[in-house]
Amino acid sequence: MDLYSYFRSSAAYRVRIALGLKGLDYRVVPVHLLRHGGEQLGEDYLRRNPEGLVPTLDENGQILTQSLAIMEYLDETRGPATLLPADALGRARVRALALHIACDIHPLNNLRVLRWLAHELKVEQSARDDWYRHWVGLGFQSLEAQLRSPETGLCCHGDEPGMADCCLVPQVYNARRYDVDLSAFPTIARIAAYCESLPAFQAAHPGAQPDAE
Repeated sequence: MDLYSYFRSSAAYRVRIALGLKGLDYRVVPVHLLRHGGEQLGEDYLRRNPEGLVPTLDENGQILTQSLAIMEYLDETRGPATLLPADALGRARVRALALHIACDIHPLNNLRVLRWLAHELKVEQSARDDWYRHWVGLGFQSLEAQLRSPETGLCCHGDEPGMADCCLVPQVYNARRYDVDLSAFPTIARIAAYCESLPAFQAAHPGAQPDAE
């Protein structure tokens, strides 16, 4: 099983956590998102993943893309299922939390958006940083409110990490890189701190990757 990954990619980070939680062996194939104009845009990689994004999971020639789809595939094919709850309401809640992070917060701050702001619109670094902090802060406000729920435990849903936690921790990592003040989001910070103490999350950390800089 090969995972095409960039050490700082939030989406790839999610899948690395999920692979660790499932106890699966895999090989990281680094794809540098900045070098040579972005290796993800090279012909060889685009033949594998026409979206020109990471991660891509290659399982014996079967190609999977999109981090949430990959995580659900792993949970469905590598039992027991642990990334999503057993009950339908629980699964809906976890998917909602994961989608909020992956589809509402992350895209506005993705590398290609920040590069467009810098290179095409000529937005200064300080303004790009303000953009990042604004959208992450706005997303975290609603996420913090959602997590103030009886269903939240040590993790986003109960006391065992799942798909929502796989999404949360990389977003918190990125927020720290951009000096987002997490004191306004104590539930998010608490869950992230707990998850970061677990081996699967530690092994998936950007600093632990073979392509870490």
